[in-house]
Amino acid sequence: MSKTVDAVVIGGGIIGGSIAYHLAKRGRSVVLLERDRIASGASSAAAGMLGAQSEMHEPGPLFDLARQSRAMFPQISDELKELTGIDIGLVRKGLLHVARTPEQAEECRRMAAFQREAGERAEWLSASQARVMEPGLSADIEGALHIPDDGQVSAPDTAEAFVKAAAVLGAQVREYSEAISLRIERGRVTGVVTEAETIACDQVVAAAGVWGNRLLAQAGLGLDVFPVKGECFSVVTPVPLLAATVFSHGCYVVPKRGGRLVVGATMIERSYDRTVSAGGLMSLMSKAASLLPGIANAAWEKSWAGLRPQTPDGLPYLGAWEGCAGLFVAAGHYRNGILLSPATGQLLSELMEGSAAAAAVCRSFRPDRHVAVRQEKGGR
Repeated sequence: MSKTVDAVVIGGGIIGGSIAYHLAKRGRSVVLLERDRIASGASSAAAGMLGAQSEMHEPGPLFDLARQSRAMFPQISDELKELTGIDIGLVRKGLLHVARTPEQAEECRRMAAFQREAGERAEWLSASQARVMEPGLSADIEGALHIPDDGQVSAPDTAEAFVKAAAVLGAQVREYSEAISLRIERGRVTGVVTEAETIACDQVVAAAGVWGNRLLAQAGLGLDVFPVKGECFSVVTPVPLLAATVFSHGCYVVPKRGGRLVVGATMIERSYDRTVSAGGLMSLMSKAASLLPGIANAAWEKSWAGLRPQTPDGLPYLGAWEGCAGLFVAAGHYRNGILLSPATGQLLSELMEGSAAAAAVCRSFRPDRHVAVRQEKGGR
């Protein structure tokens, strides 16, 4: 057995990378395990939207965590660039949540009202006002909810930067090193077994997205983290068509550097197939063109698909598993993994050091919340 470390983080995506980084910042000895290449899963497929408000229809713990995490990005961007030289591409030019029907317009107005009550900036724009802000938008819209404080980053670059920064601070990063099983003794996790070695540790964080269920089951925690396949494509225009991100029902368009536009994403539940379908692309192209007609003249770049980890109630699992001391979970972030990565890393690192405040936040996201519900129902 190798030398004992404080913690092993399983999963080399943006969530695992952020946790490893925040633990290393606190002086903890960390090993980060990734079954493939770093950020080769959902993190590399994401468009990088920081939509703390764009899909939030009501107050709740996810809205609070999302806003906290969004506010962390300017400092995180500076820290990661200083440590690694990587520019994560933070852009803060806002987001337009476009309504195509009267019903969607009314929902956007309700969102604006509750978000302003929560102290956030949100403004309903008429169709003509929205087109003044973004002239490339279709004339066939009802209007848009303008969210000036939402933004975006480069998801692959951010994930890579978190992992490299963790390494700079002393974390050991091991690619192509799959966690085969957990070592559990007397109700406590004591190590992680890979094909090459057994790593002794005091704490383990399962942050492997849709691939972590099997390991957690070994510790008696049956989670339903399931994949939602998302197909995307990108195009390039000689002159940028958008400044702000545009989000609408079933489609988003995110402007990147160099006139590049990222368009996504389909939603196919419980599919592990990462191939891109013609039907999926045709649907996205039609929706994108109905929002931004000029995109039809853009040059094709590429297409891809990712597997976003979802949970039954849409909230991530964050916290300790009381059935096995030393085992923590950070999984199921779905479409908010990039946005929630700074807050998740900070929250888990504080929780692992015994923070009562972090434990209080995690109560809304506790990993056993559905296990407890099933047990209660079964006991009636």
